[in-house]
Amino acid sequence: MFPLVDPRLAILAVLPAFFFLITCLKRFIRNRQNKLPPGPVPLPLLGNVLSIDTKEPWLTYTKWAAAYGDLFFVRLLGQKVVVINSEHVAKALLDKRSRIYSDRPSIATLEPFGWSVVFGFTGYGDEWRLCRRLFHQTFHANSALKFRPMQIKRAHEMIVNLIDDPEHYHSHFATFSSSVAMSAIYGYQTSPRDDPLVRIVENSLAIGSQVATPERAILLKTFPFLLKLPDWCWGSSIKREAQASTNLMTEMTEVPFRYTQQHMAEDLALGQLSMVAENLQRMEKQDQTSRPLFESALKKAATSAIAGSCETSTSFLMAFALAMVSYPDVQKRAQAEIDSVVGRDRLPIFEDRASLPYIESVLRETLRWQPVSPFVPRATLSDDIYDGYFIPKGLPFSSNEQIIGNIIHQERLSYATYGELHGMKSRYPNASVFMPERFMNADGALTDDDPAEYCFGLGRRRCPGRYAADASAWSAIVTMLATVEFSFAKNDQGKVIEFTPEFTTGLFQYLFSCVISSRY
Repeated sequence: MFPLVDPRLAILAVLPAFFFLITCLKRFIRNRQNKLPPGPVPLPLLGNVLSIDTKEPWLTYTKWAAAYGDLFFVRLLGQKVVVINSEHVAKALLDKRSRIYSDRPSIATLEPFGWSVVFGFTGYGDEWRLCRRLFHQTFHANSALKFRPMQIKRAHEMIVNLIDDPEHYHSHFATFSSSVAMSAIYGYQTSPRDDPLVRIVENSLAIGSQVATPERAILLKTFPFLLKLPDWCWGSSIKREAQASTNLMTEMTEVPFRYTQQHMAEDLALGQLSMVAENLQRMEKQDQTSRPLFESALKKAATSAIAGSCETSTSFLMAFALAMVSYPDVQKRAQAEIDSVVGRDRLPIFEDRASLPYIESVLRETLRWQPVSPFVPRATLSDDIYDGYFIPKGLPFSSNEQIIGNIIHQERLSYATYGELHGMKSRYPNASVFMPERFMNADGALTDDDPAEYCFGLGRRRCPGRYAADASAWSAIVTMLATVEFSFAKNDQGKVIEFTPEFTTGLFQYLFSCVISSRY
């Protein structure tokens, strides 16, 4: 006879094995579900950081895309990164699933370098939505129309500067970009040259673009104690740079804002509307408790508009000038269209835009040929599964999971490779060639293909100032084509001075030799 076993003891004996089996099953299912995208094998601690070309990281990502596909996974020190490397995947995730892909990761340089005042880096939430709403109220498609006379005026001022002082064309491009932004945001009427507030903006953005880089962000996230080193200690330079950047960003935020507060009454009496003035009027109707939050959001929205427009607009004009120098036949055809439609007795205005399809195609091709949008990473608000791969949730301001888009509207590929790779070859053949005709059909009419659809971003993070930016770009290039000519600079022997354009992450910042002369 077998001894009787207490059923309760039998259950207790079986329970551990049962729980072990359940745990193993859950882990098996989770591992099957949480399959990360493929990618290069990381080194211990360092990850893949040594394999990336820090000057041109988009080239490394392009090489990896050829090996691992349009969605791949890398590690940069302790940073986990999912890289999007095609327009198709970008639209599928950032646009169609924008509810998930609208957050920002924690960026270690923002607070120390004073860049937390730029709401474009803010995590998705109530503050971001308020800033976005303030921005949208002034710059949506219909509202942005009121800035057109000012944009044309600034373009005319730029032409005077270019003819008087063609050698410093980059400075005149920057002055145009800054003056349009300062007028639309703050109602500030800049001087044609050497304006003090424009200099504040340019100095702030110059140091910020140099020090608040992804490389610095990873460095500070890995070694945060660098911000606490004494000044005499090796490695403390990053702390001093952070303080200098913070001081400049504070000045860029506060000085023009105070100007608007002091001149709002007289500007409104003259009918000169600006984003800050309009919203300060709205703030006066609110109760006292909500005003501090509203004012803080307004300052962030205004600073973001300046930071987001000045450098990108200048970079666009640099790319346009390079194209006109490199492709003189395009320049001649564009000028011929202006002369036939507008004549030479007046300058083009926005009412002429619909009658100038080739100028429109030149604008589109400039956006496509050398996109200038700065690279800003995204983060997921929740876990996601795409094409069988697991993309982890990125908790705002704390997690190290993030989404980086190596696509045309976020991270520039070299213009020789974009379109040749990632399934775009049939859409943009000979992508390295500046060819406005690719946006026109056989009848000379514009096609429906407009690079602005992706150059200004996708989803809920799409640039809210895109309509004003588009108008500024058109007013600048059509006015320049109507009045001046771009050509290669030549040496004393009459030979063309050769140059090789160089690019930085996100922005075109290379000065090249060219001659700008009046057509009249």
